Amino acid sequence: MIKKHNFNYLHIGLILSVLLWSSCKVSTTGQGKKVNDGFVQIFDGKTLDGWEGDPTYWRVENGNLVGEITPTTLLKTNSFIIWKGGEPADFELKGEFNITKAGNSGINYRSDRLTDIPFALRGYQADIDGNNRYTGQNYEERKRTTLAYRGQKTSINPQTGTFTPEAVRAKVKSNAWTDLSVTGSLGSSDSLKTLIKSEDWNEFHLIVKGNRLQHYINGVLMSEVVDNDAVNGKSKGLLGVQVHVGPPMKVQYRNLRLKQL
Repeated sequence: MIKKHNFNYLHIGLILSVLLWSSCKVSTTGQGKKVNDGFVQIFDGKTLDGWEGDPTYWRVENGNLVGEITPTTLLKTNSFIIWKGGEPADFELKGEFNITKAGNSGINYRSDRLTDIPFALRGYQADIDGNNRYTGQNYEERKRTTLAYRGQKTSINPQTGTFTPEAVRAKVKSNAWTDLSVTGSLGSSDSLKTLIKSEDWNEFHLIVKGNRLQHYINGVLMSEVVDNDAVNGKSKGLLGVQVHVGPPMKVQYRNLRLKQL
């Protein structure tokens, strides 16, 4: 009988220990609260606290961060809602997006905020669009343009001197940066497109470490950039999400979680 009781007490103790560990590992998901594995929720699903953007285009609805352009609020320049929590350097960012067919959006990171245009960012972008023509690629907003199409691994060649818009424009052709090498393939753009759901929720995961920039959609690596350009590249900067110039559209984001490395 004594051995039986000792076993039961040990068994109960182990169960309680596992439950306690689980409750510590996963916490509430409000703004700034740890979710798991070091990720922190950066959008609380209720308010725009911690974010700054034009309320004409950004709101919270049904727990989602919503960007919308209507026929009466058409844009003249792209507009962002910007996270005010810092300028991440090396990080992972996870979340979900849902965009209408005519929509055009993106997630900017390691970006600068322009002073002459309201709520405008310049920098790396994980591209997102409703037709899934560009979703997953790496597009540098207001700078070197396309750094890797969906399905590409690229290496950006080093540059000399200092950043100037004129020097950047000289090396852009057909909305893509020309001074790079394609170093590998992740699959054809068309085949990867079939893994992205249209007008439905998709998961994204950005892994940004050193000069390696990886964009995942629904768990699949869609593009990878190794940026050896210290003149035009950035090692840290602002995060934000975009509504793009164009026809009426709606984009929604949820479960935005950041882990700084």
